[in-house]
Amino acid sequence: MDEEYDVIVLGTGLKECILSGLLSVNGLKVLHMDRNDYYGGASTSLNLNQLWKRFRENDTPPESLGASKEYNVDMVPKFIIANGNLVRVLIHTGVTKYLNFKAVDGSYVYNKNKIHKVPANDVEALKSPLMGLFEKRRARKFFIYVQDYEDSDPKSHEGLDLTKVTAREIISKYGLEDDTIDFIGHALALYHDDSYLDQPALNFVKRIKLYAESLARFQGGSPYIYPLYGLGELPQAFARLSAVYGGTYMLNKPDCKVEFDESGKAIGVTSEGETAKCKKVVCDPSYLSDKVKKVGRVARAICIMSHPIPNTHDSHSVQLILPQKQLGRKSDMYLFCCSYAHNVAAKGKYIASVSTEAETDNPEAELKPGVDLLGPLDEIFYDSYDRYVPTNSTEEDNCFVSTSYDATSHFETTVDDVIEMYSKITGKELDLSVDLNDASAAGDE
Repeated sequence: MDEEYDVIVLGTGLKECILSGLLSVNGLKVLHMDRNDYYGGASTSLNLNQLWKRFRENDTPPESLGASKEYNVDMVPKFIIANGNLVRVLIHTGVTKYLNFKAVDGSYVYNKNKIHKVPANDVEALKSPLMGLFEKRRARKFFIYVQDYEDSDPKSHEGLDLTKVTAREIISKYGLEDDTIDFIGHALALYHDDSYLDQPALNFVKRIKLYAESLARFQGGSPYIYPLYGLGELPQAFARLSAVYGGTYMLNKPDCKVEFDESGKAIGVTSEGETAKCKKVVCDPSYLSDKVKKVGRVARAICIMSHPIPNTHDSHSVQLILPQKQLGRKSDMYLFCCSYAHNVAAKGKYIASVSTEAETDNPEAELKPGVDLLGPLDEIFYDSYDRYVPTNSTEEDNCFVSTSYDATSHFETTVDDVIEMYSKITGKELDLSVDLNDASAAGDE
């Protein structure tokens, strides 16, 4: 271990594994360590025995649930948007060859106490029971504007400069009602609160375009894809990539301690009496707890069921968003469901999770509106974890700490953090101009 590395990465969570893969591909010498004896860190996937050990201590799971090894239960369950930045990173690095994806069946939104399919274009808007007749026409015009919008074509801008006009102003131009704004902002543009309304509209329009283009990609019922055998496959795939490019992996390394010089710069990591030297350290918040601050808490319920979520057309895999206003909350609630169709549970079984940014000290009561939509449950586990963000100056200490995973059930915020960290570490922009056709998902035949 007494070698010198460009970067030492601590923790094998998804963010850290993507970064070590990207940095290895970029030609840097990377050492990757984890105190655990498994990949994934906070974003790991557990089999049934591991799930029971974690939440019920030594309780053995009931035999009626099937074999433990048939389960891959994500601790941070998220879907991947088909044309989003995570897919671009997967293609850019070539990791797609280690993974098999399958399209997700459905994308839904909760509105006025009912579950509705999310309309994503002008044709679907006209069919959607979410809106009355006149509102459908207004929404259709708005969707056509978004579909036709191109940065490089001023004719498509309709006289609006989206770097200056706010999302609220565009919405009022089309006269859309509050409930329509709610599902467009939260279920299509995937914002988790309403602050986007007073920001320039360009990002808002691009997010809706990304959703619609992702939806068209696999002709499925949603814009999402998800790996067979669960998200635990992703960190391992990036670990393989890093190894191909000369990266070194060490699991089960206890007490990884970052060493600093007199000026406060990171110069290495010590574990079991040995020190590896480095120029930069990348890690999750648990490895440098004095360089982060708590900014929130995620509450979640993990459920095992014998049926799909009711009112989702018997979808084997589904995302359902409950916008904040529909629940009288400050933040959205997310339902995620996957099943044996994605090889994450025994035949006939479904894994659902309900997650939200905690606003009280009672996660069970807070998550109840989401859990109530699931129908009868075989098992339920409640969990919550603190969210941290880094407070250090990377120029001063050469430490690059990732932010904790949020409550959203999609990966866009996660990858934004990775791309920003990559630029800070390397001083380069990550080039994600790739051919999206290089990734495919089962179910798109």
